[in-house]
Amino acid sequence: MAVPSWLERLRAAGKTALVQDGKRKIHYLFEDGKEMAEEYDMKTGQLMSRKWREKNTLGGSGKWQVEVGEPTSPLLGALESELITESSSNPVFMRKDTLSSFQWRIRNLPYPKEVYSVSVEKEQRCCVIRTTNKKYYKKFSIPDLDRYHLPLDAAALSFTHANNTLIITYQKPKEILAAEEQLQKELKKIKAANSGDGDCKTQ
Repeated sequence: MAVPSWLERLRAAGKTALVQDGKRKIHYLFEDGKEMAEEYDMKTGQLMSRKWREKNTLGGSGKWQVEVGEPTSPLLGALESELITESSSNPVFMRKDTLSSFQWRIRNLPYPKEVYSVSVEKEQRCCVIRTTNKKYYKKFSIPDLDRYHLPLDAAALSFTHANNTLIITYQKPKEILAAEEQLQKELKKIKAANSGDGDCKTQ
């Protein structure tokens, strides 16, 4: 059966936990050297962020790639004024899940709702956003469905538009909801090593 395989990988991974600022932070180290870091809201159990990192060709740690949560800015602090930055009016694509659905937000899209269409490309295993005015086009996959080997379902996909933001929602299939529930039970058993973060002590 395909569904447990991803859960088994999570169970087999080395895990450390840290509780800080009302969040439970979990770091996974897989046998192939890949790392995954997740943050959950302590009250709701909702996933706030998920990042991945792989070893680079020289064996050092690569950059973190954000899968869920705010995209990290490549430019920080004082460098920003000296380097050419991306226009703040460009569309910003990010994933922000809820407990029952995967959700993506694309900020800085001012066109009315009827301009957009969002569809599922089953063969390519991705979703596609198109606009009738040809101003925006985006293809994106749902890694969670790939990891659990589940098909994409057009009926699970919906979208809305408000405050210059396109919000796309994909209802989580029951297999993923069940697996996430199991994982949450296991994550709660991991003892948080708060001493491992230097001066950052939780109150």
